[in-house]
Amino acid sequence: MSVGRVVVVGAGLAGLRTAEELRRAGFDGELTLIGAEPHLPYDRPPLSKEVVRGERDDVTLKPAEFFEEQRIELRLGAAATGVDTGARTVTLADGSTVDYDHLVVATGLVPRRIPGLAELGGVHVLRSFEDAMALRSELAADRTALIVGAGFIGCELAASMRARGMNVILIEPQPTPLASVLGERIGGLVARLHREEGVDLRTGVGLTSLLGEDRVTGAVLSDGTEVAADLVVIGIGSVPVTELLDGSGVQVAEPRAGGGVLADECGRTSDPNVWAVGDVAAWRHPEGHRRVEHWTSAGDQAKALALALVGADAPTGPGQVPYFWSDQYDIKIQALGEPSATDTVHLVRDDGRKFLAYYERDGVLVAVVGGGLAGAVMKTRAKIASGVPITEVIEAAGV
Repeated sequence: MSVGRVVVVGAGLAGLRTAEELRRAGFDGELTLIGAEPHLPYDRPPLSKEVVRGERDDVTLKPAEFFEEQRIELRLGAAATGVDTGARTVTLADGSTVDYDHLVVATGLVPRRIPGLAELGGVHVLRSFEDAMALRSELAADRTALIVGAGFIGCELAASMRARGMNVILIEPQPTPLASVLGERIGGLVARLHREEGVDLRTGVGLTSLLGEDRVTGAVLSDGTEVAADLVVIGIGSVPVTELLDGSGVQVAEPRAGGGVLADECGRTSDPNVWAVGDVAAWRHPEGHRRVEHWTSAGDQAKALALALVGADAPTGPGQVPYFWSDQYDIKIQALGEPSATDTVHLVRDDGRKFLAYYERDGVLVAVVGGGLAGAVMKTRAKIASGVPITEVIEAAGV
């Protein structure tokens, strides 16, 4: 199959893995990787942990030599602003255009903002390396940080800031941290962990406004409480970067449906020469289109997309069991499968800090979440893949 020139827009993990997998699949044509940031592709999970704590500066995924050896042209510091599917061109922020035969959209996400907040110094979001370095420059013992949102980023930052000796106020409108991902029962265990570490965790409350003139000095919460803070981090989720496709004809999901670029089970969009991969991509699943924002899924999607793009046979058999993790204090929270807040949760181990939970849906095991129990989580992979009855694993656990 003649593919021609492939252009990948988005030089994050998903874009890099796609370029790698294309070469691995035998694609020998021109390959261009376009990135809005000036950096070589880098790893984002360490940003909220080692980078912000000042323990690590280099999170590059591949050295410059790799791209030379693989004949991958890099266009970094050049955000893509538009796509002309008729002419098959990508327009960059500097006004230049790049021709393509096949285009892969791997633009990822940007942090969600709270409308109407005052523009003050000391207010941060965390997505890029620059964001992490700016936040790191403000961390100091005995300062107080207000973190808005107890999702993964908020929880990881709370742990990192406590490690730096800071006072942390963590607020979350839901009943527990991570309630929408792991459910309230396991979210309660995460809440326990943070409170034991000295975090002032307040649930069922959000942010109303910021206080200060040029720089933030505090905030008013939705319950009317005023809190003093030396800095504020907004961590209320992210939205897919799809603006470059405006007017292109490529179908994009509505924001109320989660947003993202609509694609089939191999990443092909409504335009046969445009593909989507990673956090920005809403791939087709048996239950409908949805996005999966996990580190490991970027590699799985990249492999499937690359094989489909070059016309090779995709792997058959069951797919990989989804996996994600979050490091908080000395506890690595790991999840296999796809837990849902509506699943029935069976807490099979809990020693007051470490825990293990089985998630049941329609009578079968669909996910396992553990904190500080890596071995116990990982050995359930095959059981989740085969959909064993929940009674079988519960009996084996002796619960």
